Amino acid sequence: MPLANPPFSVLSDEFAAAPHHFYARLREQAPVHYEPAIDSYFLSRHQDVKRVLTDHGAFTTEMLQVRAEPVMRGRVLAQMTGAEHTAKRKIVVRGFTGSALQDQMRAIHTNAAELMAPFLPRGRVDLVNDFGKPFAVHVALDVLGLDRADWQQVADWHAGVAEFVTSLTLTPERRRHCLDCAERLEAHLAPVIRQRRSRPGEDLISKLCTAEFDGVTMSDRDVTALIINVLVAAAEPADKTIALLFKHLIDHPGQMAQVCRDPDLLAAAIAETLRFTPPVQLIPRQTQESAVFAGTTVPAGATVFCMIGAANRDPAAFADPDAFDIHRADLGTARSFTAAAQHLAFGTGLHQCVGAAFARAEIETVAALLLPLLDGVRYSPGFRYRETGLYTRGPVSLSLDFTPVHPSGTRRG
Repeated sequence: MPLANPPFSVLSDEFAAAPHHFYARLREQAPVHYEPAIDSYFLSRHQDVKRVLTDHGAFTTEMLQVRAEPVMRGRVLAQMTGAEHTAKRKIVVRGFTGSALQDQMRAIHTNAAELMAPFLPRGRVDLVNDFGKPFAVHVALDVLGLDRADWQQVADWHAGVAEFVTSLTLTPERRRHCLDCAERLEAHLAPVIRQRRSRPGEDLISKLCTAEFDGVTMSDRDVTALIINVLVAAAEPADKTIALLFKHLIDHPGQMAQVCRDPDLLAAAIAETLRFTPPVQLIPRQTQESAVFAGTTVPAGATVFCMIGAANRDPAAFADPDAFDIHRADLGTARSFTAAAQHLAFGTGLHQCVGAAFARAEIETVAALLLPLLDGVRYSPGFRYRETGLYTRGPVSLSLDFTPVHPSGTRRG
């Protein structure tokens, strides 16, 4: 007799092609889904994901010793708790808030305008590869105070580090490549750290180099790990979110027209993009002791993956969750970039993303610049949309056509 539900795997090609097609089935039929190939459990219901992310005593970040530390070259913020976490998080947050944030937004606007300028007369741009990826790395380098001239090299190393952290399965060859990228990035940062220790400036690396914790300055290893932590966290989701925002608005022309008429709706459009298609799809934790979810026991010491994409489309948390709607009553735009957010795109609890407010300001600044420039924006003829990624996910490319702009700033046609 055939099984009603054939064996299903989140590691399958079918899932990778369109994860959202499987979310409802997972939540309803297998809210605790076990993957024997990687000995891990996947949670898909909003209430279960929120429970794991907010109870940091029962669900720890210990697995990051294996999943992140080898390429971060030291411990990252998510591995810390107590006074150390509070102190070091504050240092990093200072680089993303207040007057530092205002300065960065001016730089972000200039940066985005310069990157987009060559494409305006052409009337065509790949918003992922021509714009989003270089832009995201430039911004991360600016925040840290690193030379933008090296951006392509740093981007290549960053890609190796990100691959290591976000891959559920790595071949020995890819693992070696990722570790080599991390070592080269660490070597690139070493002289910068030495220089900022002796001649600190206003950048985040200088703040990390001069800050004290328990009366002791951070070691080079501590500083290196936090720099790489910020680099990956600042660059990895930004390009994906910008491209996904434009995709959803192009797919919903009525909402696009409303956002173009009323820029105050932009924050809601960004928040709904993060709910509907979060760029970070999985957040791992480890059980301190056995835990029960939906009648299923997860053993102590197990790796649990919180499925953010599935949780964000849980009808128990959001009405009509598979619809993209910037006006939804249960979104709560004002709180969508804070620890009180109903969506879980930034995580939640102790280890919620430190750059949530920065991400909102960054993407709002870019979108407010691009929307009027990309007049009549639409998919390029023959373009076929495709997403990739299991841990972090976004478009492979986004080729867009729009009304070209003369160098003088006037429109053609």
